Amino acid sequence: MVELRSSEADPPAVHFDDEERPARDLSGRVGLGVAVVACVVALLVLWQVFRPLAQGSQFYLIVFLAGTLPLVLLCYHSGWGRAPRRRPSVVDWVLAAVTLIVCLYPINPFGGGYDGFLNRQGLLEPADVLFGAVLLVLTIEACRRTTGWALPVVCVLFLAYGYYGGLMPQNWDLAHVGLDFDQIVDALYNSGSGFYGTPLDVAATYIVLFTIYGAVLDLSGASRFFVDLSVAAFRRSRSAAGRTAVAAGFLLGTVSGSGTATAVSVGAVTWPMLKRAGYPPEQAGGMLAAAGVGAILSPPTLGAAAFIVAEYLDVSYLTVLGWAMIPTVLYYLGILLAVEIDVRRFGVKAVDLPQTSALRLLARFGYHFSSLILIVVLLAAGVSATRSVVYATILAAALSFLDRRSWLTPGRLFNALSAGVRGVLPVVAVCAAAGIITSITTKTGLGAKLASKLISWAHVFGDNPTLVLALTTVLAAIALAILGLAVPVTASFIIGWVIIGPALLQLGVPAPAAAMFVFYYSVLSEVTPPTALAAVGASAITGGRTIPTMWQALKYALPAFLAPIAFVLTEPGEYLLARGPVLGIVWTTLAAALAVFGLAVATGGWVPGVGAAPLPARVLGGLAGLLLLYLAPLTIAAGVVALSLAAFLAYLYRRRSVAAPPAVPSS
Repeated sequence: MVELRSSEADPPAVHFDDEERPARDLSGRVGLGVAVVACVVALLVLWQVFRPLAQGSQFYLIVFLAGTLPLVLLCYHSGWGRAPRRRPSVVDWVLAAVTLIVCLYPINPFGGGYDGFLNRQGLLEPADVLFGAVLLVLTIEACRRTTGWALPVVCVLFLAYGYYGGLMPQNWDLAHVGLDFDQIVDALYNSGSGFYGTPLDVAATYIVLFTIYGAVLDLSGASRFFVDLSVAAFRRSRSAAGRTAVAAGFLLGTVSGSGTATAVSVGAVTWPMLKRAGYPPEQAGGMLAAAGVGAILSPPTLGAAAFIVAEYLDVSYLTVLGWAMIPTVLYYLGILLAVEIDVRRFGVKAVDLPQTSALRLLARFGYHFSSLILIVVLLAAGVSATRSVVYATILAAALSFLDRRSWLTPGRLFNALSAGVRGVLPVVAVCAAAGIITSITTKTGLGAKLASKLISWAHVFGDNPTLVLALTTVLAAIALAILGLAVPVTASFIIGWVIIGPALLQLGVPAPAAAMFVFYYSVLSEVTPPTALAAVGASAITGGRTIPTMWQALKYALPAFLAPIAFVLTEPGEYLLARGPVLGIVWTTLAAALAVFGLAVATGGWVPGVGAAPLPARVLGGLAGLLLLYLAPLTIAAGVVALSLAAFLAYLYRRRSVAAPPAVPSS
């Protein structure tokens, strides 16, 4: 019997996205002080939902940033020195204090107050420029502490482009009139874009509320229940261990919304059974990482970028959830097919799982699904996403009293509120820094210029509209994958949308399809070596080598890498976003599912239900997947034929292997 500790272990920490480096584990008076400030911010966020501040949304964002950005500098170490300090240094305290001052400067009563500051827009005083410049430096430093050097370097490059772009020869495609330093600070510090643009607005409204909800749901025992249910759902079979890991990743992802956190949490519980079943450490780690990254795609708490999609396209969050349903199913279908293939390839053994009845668990603890369902019901009824998640949080807190082990007493509720805000800190740093990129892009017109450049590159091979769209899509996918190696998912989406989004829109791709294409490739870059954070976390659990674990994670997720291309190549691709007639949605989903099947054959070297696939069968499987994803009648028919031939070749290969006489050892 495999020993499982999911019912005994403390719930995993809740994070919202794969944005963060390890935070300090603060304790004592410092930890209590940070928790108190975080709890106050949480209460402000909840108050804003029902009683918005009279001064407007930008005023609220100023106060929110003042409450959270200093915490980033206290909770995340600078990384300088031989070893990270466990407690904030004097420099950290000074930086946090300066951050608080410069954040609150726009609403201080001595400079004419908030209205006076806004009236100086475009005509900043020297003190305004100084405080804005200091906040710019501190924002980049906070981003560096939470994500590393890549995104801050990108921000500096955009700033340099804004400042020096006017010195470029005017016949250069990327030249612009140039911005002086005062104009840059004004755009960042005293406008509705910059620091206080859409990214921070989304973090300060939707995302922080969902992190609070996730923390409450986690402490109410939901995480423990989801893992236990996944274990109990399968009985003795060769695939049980892998299926359990994937199912647990999906269910736990609805709580955390973080690929790395989900992979580590699920791995801590399921690695013993995966090891006993015979999975190599790298193979198991890749599976856990791929299942964990799917958490960013799993409704109803998609990754942070999904909320930005809703804001950019001015649609409800429920609409984005609807767009995500079929792609999420296709993603996990690919992983489950890979699991079934690996069971055969690696000779995985059956393991004895605890004989707890899944029905009994559902009858006793199924109420944990109630708050998740409530979010969807309220969104469908027209309730705002912010109020929906608050009501769901209240329900989850109330239902916690049905299990004595998970009562949300005042102390535990305090911990949940503070943990929710601490979980959003890295996202705040990223979103504030992303405001630098979006503001410079808007001021200089860089997005439209790069979009035109991308399309012109695609025209090198001809002017056929279909060919141009296909090449632009491939170039965009490569660019997003490379971009995702350096920056987190949220920043990757924001940069991709302002640069690659316009190119797709110019070629006639509908905005929802273009946005979801950019979103999925931003997410899928999380399993691309050499910076796949979820694979790093999973390898730490399994003890496997990090880089091979990353390649295994890529193998599991590879079918999902190609599926989003179907969104933009043909008009029926929009049906995969549940946009169109029911019949169209059904046939495109079936075609895409067959495509994922073919791609799984190509990457796994096995045809489920038939046997091992020789090289020609694997090539045919990959070709079938590509043809089926084009979603045109002729290519679908050709894809079905290619997939059938692949299965037939695998059948012949199996027959020949069975008929071959065993080798006689030489004497």
